Amino acid sequence: MRNGTPKISSLQRTLETLESVVTGTPGRNISAIARDLGLPVATAHRQIATLTAEGYLARHPDGSWMVGPKMLRLLSHVDERDIVARLAQPILKQLARRVRTTVHLGTFDEDMVTYRAKAGGELTDLFTQVGMQLEAYCSAIGKVLLAHMRPEQLDTYLLSAPFVALTAKTIVDVDRLREEIGIVRASGHAVDDEEIATGLKCIAVPIAGQDREPIAAISISWPDAARQARSDEDALVLLRAAAHEIATTWRDWQDAGPA
Repeated sequence: MRNGTPKISSLQRTLETLESVVTGTPGRNISAIARDLGLPVATAHRQIATLTAEGYLARHPDGSWMVGPKMLRLLSHVDERDIVARLAQPILKQLARRVRTTVHLGTFDEDMVTYRAKAGGELTDLFTQVGMQLEAYCSAIGKVLLAHMRPEQLDTYLLSAPFVALTAKTIVDVDRLREEIGIVRASGHAVDDEEIATGLKCIAVPIAGQDREPIAAISISWPDAARQARSDEDALVLLRAAAHEIATTWRDWQDAGPA
């Protein structure tokens, strides 16, 4: 017990078998799967038969094995962006306490920004809530994520113009917006200075995912920009540190294997 809770070896072998079928070379029969796992063929057969009966695996017409319908249904309930948001929540709470205002984590979904996490809401009366969507072209999180798109993706998004002016400061001209996105790409952060709502200022930075491509972005929001407690430079230092911590936590979670 000094090394933690004992593992159930039979369950561990079954999970290894499931992983081998899902991630291994397609078209293998039970003998090949057993050989790859270093298991007796009879043991592999029992495990695969059980997983198939439960719907986690299925028999292919050629006699090999493949992912089953229950596994696909389970995967349909999994969104890695929600996992990132859950892992980020303690870090966002700490950041909100330090800046004494609201912070958000958002992702790009069907041309909109979706707020997937929020912290510090008790410190302000900001109208945002988890699950809410805002326009990408005029939000700090949106501009950060647009700046990291492939050129053809960005072109497609910009072709969806005309864009609606939400305030007198909203950038709606496509050429100006493209220039703004270029500035964001060069600086690594974006600012929404009363572009979504009068008095509201936000600063955002990306969270690096696989291959350094952002999986999400986080922002600090001041509902009353005139009373912003920190300079943009100070806020950026804290934002970037939090984004790095979230990215590291996410990579550690992905890399987690047998203890």
